[in-house]
Amino acid sequence: MSQFFYIHPDNPQPRLINQCVDVLRKGGVVVYPTDSGYALGCRLEDKTAMERICRIRQLDGNHNFTLVCRDLSELSTYAYVDNSAFRLIKNNTPGNYTFILKATKEVPRRLMNDKRKTIGLRVPSNPIALALLDALGEPLMSTTLMLPGNDFAESDPEEIKENLGKQVDLIIHGGSLGQQPTT
Repeated sequence: MSQFFYIHPDNPQPRLINQCVDVLRKGGVVVYPTDSGYALGCRLEDKTAMERICRIRQLDGNHNFTLVCRDLSELSTYAYVDNSAFRLIKNNTPGNYTFILKATKEVPRRLMNDKRKTIGLRVPSNPIALALLDALGEPLMSTTLMLPGNDFAESDPEEIKENLGKQVDLIIHGGSLGQQPTT
């Protein structure tokens, strides 16, 4: 059974955020709130956790994950950002936009689009996601929590607990979220 943390959606409790980071550093898969619903996340370098996420979502090896970054500075470590892209990203972050950019050598090959050598990157505005990223000190490898057969991202943490309680290590309850689509 996974851990289930109630974290305040506007003022995340540092003690609980640090416990979430401990789960991630031990190879855990976490469910966390984003700007557009709940997502599955793990550490960037954790191939085993990534494989678990693929099994949970029933994804093939061609699925493109998103790197969720704290800020533009961190984003530019993992993607080449020219001046026009920088202006566009700066005007639209933080928020529920995912930007597809040419990946740098910092991005593990398994995360890049094979043909284009690109990566999806995002800077969230959700306070829990930001607190988690700040405490972790690195981006999260992430994908929207959309269960097989569903057309929308999961938005109710109680339903997530019921459906995935034995498949993930931690579920962060940050309130019920609307179903805003990501781009």
